[in-house]
Amino acid sequence: MINGAGAGKGGMMSRLALRLQPLLPVIALSLLLAYIGWSQPRALSYFGLNLLLGLSLPVVFCTLAQVFVMAVGDLDLSVGSFVSLVACIGAVILPQNPLLALAALACLVGIYALVGALIQYRKVPSIIMTLGLSFAWTGLALTVLPVPGGKAPEWLSSLVSWKTPLVPAMIWMSLILAAVGHLIIIRSPWGTMVRAAGANPSALERSGWSLVGMKAGVYAAAGACGIMAGLVLVGNTVAANATVANQYTLLSIAAAVLGGAEFAGGRVSPIGAVLGGIIMSIVGSLLIFMNISTDWQVATQGVVLIGILGLQFLLQRFSGTPRA
Repeated sequence: MINGAGAGKGGMMSRLALRLQPLLPVIALSLLLAYIGWSQPRALSYFGLNLLLGLSLPVVFCTLAQVFVMAVGDLDLSVGSFVSLVACIGAVILPQNPLLALAALACLVGIYALVGALIQYRKVPSIIMTLGLSFAWTGLALTVLPVPGGKAPEWLSSLVSWKTPLVPAMIWMSLILAAVGHLIIIRSPWGTMVRAAGANPSALERSGWSLVGMKAGVYAAAGACGIMAGLVLVGNTVAANATVANQYTLLSIAAAVLGGAEFAGGRVSPIGAVLGGIIMSIVGSLLIFMNISTDWQVATQGVVLIGILGLQFLLQRFSGTPRA
């Protein structure tokens, strides 16, 4: 009786741990917002949320770009430099020659797709290829905009600052991105194949699928998300510089892992990635409410990430512990 009751209780706790794992980003975000609301109630008003989440959308787009790449078991160390380059194009070329800017952005997506194909075809580790690519993106950004400056077109700034009813546009966009990302990566046949390419590429290749073409498509999707991140960023900041988003590389990796992605490939969560991107973005704002210097922003983001990942690890160990 006692053993049976203990086993039943252990099984129930194990199931509870399994259910809590995907909810950790939601819990973490809720706690952060609760603390900010307790410290400064006006921060949760329409205007306060608009300020608090103002720069979250570029990070969310950047995180989704990283999620596409992580889904096939790769890692992109160039996405921050890529977003900076897009921001420079948006601040210099887009206002004067929109058609040239669109052509340049389309070429960048094509280059991203080519890089993905080369990574698979030549069996080059993605970390090495994308690290080298990051220097290329930075060089191009310095060519477009040697010194900080430029100016985003009025229509882009107006679009980014568009005020939506009930809640800020950032919240609506996050909901839409989470839903679209889930449909593409989790629910669509193409997304299933992408995750299969990350989990068991040999089996997918034996089934007749081209891994070279698969990775080209994945990197092209990541490039498209990076372009959206850069355009939204320059629309928010109005001007740009060649290194404006370099920190997004590590932020996107941290946010993706925080949202449930794994480096082994095949396991990603677009909804969790959106939440992770928002969490990593508002941690800097949290320092203001705690009267802590923003010089500690990176360290605080690291502490939050380590804490949540540590809790995820404990829940995984607990839920996977064999029960008698």
